[in-house]
Amino acid sequence: MFPEYDVIVVGAGHAGCEAAAAAANLGSKTLLVTMNMQTIAQMSCNPAMGGIAKGQIVREIDALGGYSGIVTDQSTIQFRMLNRSKGPAMWSPRAQNDRMLFSIKWREMLEKTPNLDFYQDMVTGLLIKDGVCQGVVTGLGHEIRSKSVVLTNGTFLNGIVHIGEKNFGGGRMAEKAATGITEQLVSLGFESDRLKTGTPPRIDGRSLDYSKMEEQKGDDEIVGFSFLETEKPTTQRSCWITYTSQKVHDVLKTGFSRSPMFAGRIDGTGPRYCPSIEDKINRFAERDRHQLFIEPEGWNTVEIYVNGFSTSLPEEVQYEALRNIVGFEKVKMFRPGYAIEYDFFPPTQLKYTLETKLIQHLFFAGQINGTTGYEEAACQGLMAGINAHQKNKSLEPVILKRSEAYIGVLIDDLISKGTDEPYRMFTSRAEFRTLLRQDNADLRLTELSYRLGLASQERMNKVLDKKNSVEKIKSILKEFAVEPEEINAYFVSINSSPITEKQKAQKILLRPDVELEDMANVLPGLQAALKDFSKDSIEQASIQVKYEVYIEKEKELVKKMSLLEELEIPDSFDYKKITSLGNEAREKLGKIKPRTLGQASRISGINPSDVQILMVFMGR
Repeated sequence: MFPEYDVIVVGAGHAGCEAAAAAANLGSKTLLVTMNMQTIAQMSCNPAMGGIAKGQIVREIDALGGYSGIVTDQSTIQFRMLNRSKGPAMWSPRAQNDRMLFSIKWREMLEKTPNLDFYQDMVTGLLIKDGVCQGVVTGLGHEIRSKSVVLTNGTFLNGIVHIGEKNFGGGRMAEKAATGITEQLVSLGFESDRLKTGTPPRIDGRSLDYSKMEEQKGDDEIVGFSFLETEKPTTQRSCWITYTSQKVHDVLKTGFSRSPMFAGRIDGTGPRYCPSIEDKINRFAERDRHQLFIEPEGWNTVEIYVNGFSTSLPEEVQYEALRNIVGFEKVKMFRPGYAIEYDFFPPTQLKYTLETKLIQHLFFAGQINGTTGYEEAACQGLMAGINAHQKNKSLEPVILKRSEAYIGVLIDDLISKGTDEPYRMFTSRAEFRTLLRQDNADLRLTELSYRLGLASQERMNKVLDKKNSVEKIKSILKEFAVEPEEINAYFVSINSSPITEKQKAQKILLRPDVELEDMANVLPGLQAALKDFSKDSIEQASIQVKYEVYIEKEKELVKKMSLLEELEIPDSFDYKKITSLGNEAREKLGKIKPRTLGQASRISGINPSDVQILMVFMGR
């Protein structure tokens, strides 16, 4: 019934979809197995993509030839570029999406992808022989063989849904949990643990009084996520802001005795940076209100997502608390919020390629590795799909460095440090964030993807055009002379010091309060010189000129750090023999088996003296 596949991807969430698309587009005969064909790429939690650091990841996925950016643009109902008031390293795109349209567009793109088959069934086990994964076993009793398998099980592995004192098996509300895989992997020597996440109630937008809330509109210009020319909406839907109150908190507290989290019925650790409303009230008792974002679920639905009100309290407590929120006095609830507890596998058991250390040709991606968020899952899926293909073809693995991408930071953090709580990406996690901006993801990554055969010729041509345009614009700025009488009135308008002699446009642009677009508007000659260049290229040239000193400093730091990254540690290196290392260092190094001295230096509990000892033993 089934042919042998090159790659089988288990699970069709954000990680699974990117993994299947990447493997298939590289030429691998790929099978995507999901328990429900109707929930492919479902937004299980909030109907949004991007945000702080997450937006950078989506742009990196797009630059590498993934689908998330394209699908996001095609299903956007509101777009905002966050942190515009800060430096470009902090700018982060975020989109509200039509939940149903997002899933539909993903499925359409996958169905148009060559080499990709689909099958609806639960995978209950793996075919493993002599330490090599050779396929999967399904609930219907099928053995489907493949050269590699990518597990992207999300929250479904032995998932348990909690609402107050009620709990039942499930990977999402109204969807059954997946069983069998955890037990098999643990029997093979894998370490597993439990995590918890949650989601807010969904409500009827017709029952809300928006006149009592603060409107939050999208940006005038929808920049989007994909570097390709994607279809974007001509109108946008507003979100709204309201707040909890002390009365709301008092109502919620009446249910604390029946909270699965406080009663100890949930073993898993929840997300630190996206806590439930009851956790916020408990941890931040001094605050008498918390902000809530009222987010529409799509163009043609009244369903509303209450961002900031994640909860697993009893339904009647949720409902009563909602009715006390300003604007929610007559609220109708579609379904209650809930918590979900699920199995994950500490990611220190993985190689940089996301292949497991114990079983060859078996890859993990997404929440199975302890991450939270669509974007974090999707980028892991992309890299696992690429590396499953590369492994099958005996090609070089594709590993992104911390200095090359947020994706590289995420994977290095996971396998070097592990995680005991749902891992979320932040700009602060990236030490080279001035280099890893959302605006230059295409310049950083597309050439690599093109060499692999993943990024299209169209993408590569756009990158080359952009590079050439940026250099031309920088040359224009370097040569264009500005007279005092041409620019001083503009300086007065922005409270900047006037000039007394002729200056080059490049020097003027170094002023923190001067923007290239504004400067061109008051200098007709400069405006004419730039008229044939795209807004994207002009912005990129402006950033490179303005932040050249900081960019160069960071590049120098990367060079210094790369000395440790280039010192590879053999797989056979025996840390037990180095008695000058402490017991903790030997234990952690032996468990994680770092690939380089750079990775070893980032392992929790490893100090500089340990690294120096390793260098001595390696003959350095």
